[in-house]
Amino acid sequence: MRDFFDKSIQCPHCGHRISITVDASAGSQDYVEDCSACCNPMHLKVIRNEMTDQVELSVDADDEQIF
Repeated sequence: MRDFFDKSIQCPHCGHRISITVDASAGSQDYVEDCSACCNPMHLKVIRNEMTDQVELSVDADDEQIF
């Protein structure tokens, strides 16, 4: 499996399509990255399945509250 790959995503704030480089070498990750168009924070979650050798990426707005 490739540990680094480019992915085109849509910003959940402004809808602009941007290209990001996903680093799956450290396994599953949960981090925040700013949109290059509107500068709002995006919450990115990388889930790496070692058994099937697949990577899943989810993107949502960072302003969601969990109680």
